[in-house]
Amino acid sequence: MASKKSKGAMWIIMALLILGLGGFGATSFTGSVSRVATVEGKPVRIDSYSRELQNQMNQLGQQMGQAMTFEQAQAFGLPEGVLARLVSNRALDAEADRLGLSVGDGTLRDQILQIQAFQGPDGSFSRDSYTFALDNAGLTEEEFESDLRAETARSILQAAVVSATEMPATYSDTLVNFLAETRQVSMIRMGVDQLDAPIPDPTEPELRAFYDENIDDYTAPEKKRITYALLSPDALVDTVPVDDSAIRQAYEDRIDQFEQPERRLVERLPFADEAAAQAARDQIEAGETDFETLVEDRGLTLNDVDLGDVSRDDLGAAADTVFEATSGDIVGPVDSDLGPALFRVNGVLAATSVDYGTASLMIREELAADAARRAVQAQAEPAEDLLAGGATLEDLAKETEMELGTVDWYPGLSEGIAAYADFEDAATALSSEDYPEILQLDDGGIYAMRLDEVLPPAPEPFEDVAERVADNWEAAQTDAALTEKAQAIIDRVEAGETLEDVATDMGLTVTVEPQVTRNGAVLGTPRGFNAEVFEMEEGALTVSQGFGAVILARLDAITPPAEDDPRATELRQQVTAQASNALSQEIYTAYMTDVRNSKDVRIDQDALNAIHAQFR
Repeated sequence: MASKKSKGAMWIIMALLILGLGGFGATSFTGSVSRVATVEGKPVRIDSYSRELQNQMNQLGQQMGQAMTFEQAQAFGLPEGVLARLVSNRALDAEADRLGLSVGDGTLRDQILQIQAFQGPDGSFSRDSYTFALDNAGLTEEEFESDLRAETARSILQAAVVSATEMPATYSDTLVNFLAETRQVSMIRMGVDQLDAPIPDPTEPELRAFYDENIDDYTAPEKKRITYALLSPDALVDTVPVDDSAIRQAYEDRIDQFEQPERRLVERLPFADEAAAQAARDQIEAGETDFETLVEDRGLTLNDVDLGDVSRDDLGAAADTVFEATSGDIVGPVDSDLGPALFRVNGVLAATSVDYGTASLMIREELAADAARRAVQAQAEPAEDLLAGGATLEDLAKETEMELGTVDWYPGLSEGIAAYADFEDAATALSSEDYPEILQLDDGGIYAMRLDEVLPPAPEPFEDVAERVADNWEAAQTDAALTEKAQAIIDRVEAGETLEDVATDMGLTVTVEPQVTRNGAVLGTPRGFNAEVFEMEEGALTVSQGFGAVILARLDAITPPAEDDPRATELRQQVTAQASNALSQEIYTAYMTDVRNSKDVRIDQDALNAIHAQFR
């Protein structure tokens, strides 16, 4: 019983007990009734129930970001869950008594001494702290010590139920073999270039027949016909004035962006003195080391010594030496603000200069775009007022600069106003009961919309999709011709020829995938290819279509995971642990249910109602 597992479970319970002390006193209940339930005569105290319920509500409220009401707690089933746990614990306490499990006074004393809430400033047990904490919790010493004794005995019983529960090796080996085994597959990939003859051009009757046979592929989804009024900044950008003085001021404010001196991408490695720096430089020139090794030997990374792009002014006394170097050069030792250093030049950035004429065009566009966005926003409130006064979208287009438009919208449409993510979200939620209101777009535009009607799914006219029908017909004919060719290869293999000989005879190439995994993917194969391969027997052949090609595959070998493969070993450990934990939980749940059903449980509904009333 006194295993490491039982001790671990005991200390977990102890930690929960300590955390529980933090919630003591949160809710106080008085009166002659002191229990909400009894299990074999053992009470489930009112304070225990109310405190646990309050803690659960607080924790869930923190996750929700707001205080939880009792009505919400009831909707989540918290009261029932808390009562069930407390009753189950008491049932285990009764079972521990029946089995004669108990905790001696010495063990109880040691546990109390280790509870931090009962320790004084010097870290040792404090009688005053002990008394104060229990008073805060509304517990007597006798009640607390009885609860602690019961919880410790209960933890021993729980640990005894779940300990030494481990799935047999056969179980984990079977799962690991299933998950980690691989397949070797030989494949012939055939595309349009491997056709024996070109696909003939289709006739219109053939295309119309194909269209009718696959009408679902040419049926438009349900659409919402939406009328909208839109004003975007782009519509106003050419009409808003931009002051030349503002352009000049922006240019001067951003002169560093338009006028940049020559710069270098530089790394710097400083040393304690010049002799050490020179010694390092000599080693580099002699080929005995390199810059990266010197950095690593100092316990640094290249990020630690990277200065980024720097100008002459950034380098001080080292400027001339560094700027005379070319990309890839290591120079020094030269003085730096950290002492003698070696510098490595990783790149040369030439000086840039954008004249005012060119820069002013860029700045004008930016300022005009900003002004257009402000102009659009200035029209949002007047437009909203018009709608509130009963104006229609058509009226809005007449009385403002907003433009009227209509779109047959469906999820995935990305043309015109439907290209805005904001519009898609609003169109998805739009219903015929919604009244038009001014909404914002992510580029600063405004719009309002109205649902005119919902268009049911309907076939697109053949004339509108004729080109797509022709492409699909050609793809289908190609797949059929290549599949027929693949079947001819299979027939020859089944007649006694090898796949390799048939491929050579037909001018095809066989490629080998030596390690196909169950959950992986083979480049160029369709979805589900790997799963199909893992259903095959050695030597079997299969044909699949995808990505404009037909693939003929043969399963060459089934390879189990190697015993010394570290990945298989790790997977086996994970599978064993997860399965054992699941088994332990199922055994414990079954045991707990049986124990509870065997005990005399009495619930005091009046006491529960009184507690719940005070929570409201």
